[in-house]
Amino acid sequence: MHPLLQLPPFINQRMDNSMNSVLLAGAMAGLIGSGVLGAAEPNAAAAKPMLVIHGGAGVERADLNADEEKAARAALEQALRAGHAQLSAGKPALEAVTAAIVVLEDAPMFNAGRGAVFTHDGKNELDAAVMDGASLRAGAVAGVHTVKNPIALARAVMEKSKHVMMVGAGAEAFAKESGTTLVDPSYFRTEKRWQQLQKALKEEAAKQAHSDIETAKHFGTVGAVALDKQGHLAAGTSTGGMTNKRYGRVGDAPIIGAGTYANAHCAVSGTGWGEYYIRAVAAHDICARVQYGGQPLREAAEGVINRDIPKAGGDGGAIALDAKGNIALPFNTEGMYRGWIGADGVPHVAIYKDDKLPEPAAAVN
Repeated sequence: MHPLLQLPPFINQRMDNSMNSVLLAGAMAGLIGSGVLGAAEPNAAAAKPMLVIHGGAGVERADLNADEEKAARAALEQALRAGHAQLSAGKPALEAVTAAIVVLEDAPMFNAGRGAVFTHDGKNELDAAVMDGASLRAGAVAGVHTVKNPIALARAVMEKSKHVMMVGAGAEAFAKESGTTLVDPSYFRTEKRWQQLQKALKEEAAKQAHSDIETAKHFGTVGAVALDKQGHLAAGTSTGGMTNKRYGRVGDAPIIGAGTYANAHCAVSGTGWGEYYIRAVAAHDICARVQYGGQPLREAAEGVINRDIPKAGGDGGAIALDAKGNIALPFNTEGMYRGWIGADGVPHVAIYKDDKLPEPAAAVN
């Protein structure tokens, strides 16, 4: 028994067992509430808003011309400002995550929403997930074809249904019921993504099915993690999956714990070869190392992304944020669209590995 729970002898002598039980329960409740027993919840009293985003790992300089790079950086900044507007207004972290991801889904240079890659059959199949760290509520969708912003439908699943994940035709039907904006499938088509599919099909026909098209280079995803003024965390991820994917393939992005996860201690959004993130339960593993292992956020994130995932044969990146405002943006590819914005409202973005991304003011580990 915890020493603070032991009753003085004179009390034991004067009280019967039932009274002892009442006092013991009350003492335990007080100690747990004060943090003497168990792990205390993060202190939300002085939280400074923070938003971190990514537009997918695997990008290389050869992938973008000057105009495309400029547009990508502008879109990242726009997404950061959209999310920050929610945080600065005192809105929950989930609102900031959603606002930022909607901007990225609408930008055609990222593999989510309008810029999604094509499946083997020449279609766009979209996946997304959100998670609220304060309540552990989550929503996810997979394999949708007509939902303009899959992240909005994931929110609807979380807030307007009793389920966590909906897929395919059922998710499309729920989108109609919930009033989520729908578009013609042609809305998602971009010529660059179409040409990527044609290249993949030609290589496949030449029995080169495991070309770089199917591995690291074109597995982009978008995501966001946020910390609000109340000290609450949230995470979200949206993707078109992998070029030339088949047979209803679903990656890690919409799977809670694999590509998306948030609790009271940590929020993570991943981007990479989804099969490896699923097997590693990568997003949850990062948060578990923080919560249960006591690791600093950066150490936890880099351990999963830069050691464990590559060791298993995968690659990619992630963004992570803890309840104290510490951030981590590890990746093991040539580049990752990424950025963050703090309480001052100044966006910071980067694309390639050698880009200089300023560090936020030091938080507490």
